[in-house]
Amino acid sequence: MIILTYDIQEDHLRTEFSKFILSYGRRLQYSVYEIKNSKRILDIVQEEIKSRFEKRFGQGDSVLIFKITTENQILRFGYAKNEETDLIMY
Repeated sequence: MIILTYDIQEDHLRTEFSKFILSYGRRLQYSVYEIKNSKRILDIVQEEIKSRFEKRFGQGDSVLIFKITTENQILRFGYAKNEETDLIMY
């Protein structure tokens, strides 16, 4: 599983990127997504970001990917505490 978050300034590119990520995962917050899938799918997502989006990013744009393994835990508070899985990030 990965947690992906982004900050993209240009509206059109941000919308396109969001739709792309939604085809592989689900939105947790406005610019935070969870992708649960095989290593192959996670590799495809990363390669698509590199080949399709990275060259279009401006100086203020960024994408962060956190790879979550079985050794990690998730802590959820508020509405998110009703989720099925748990995650702790240090």
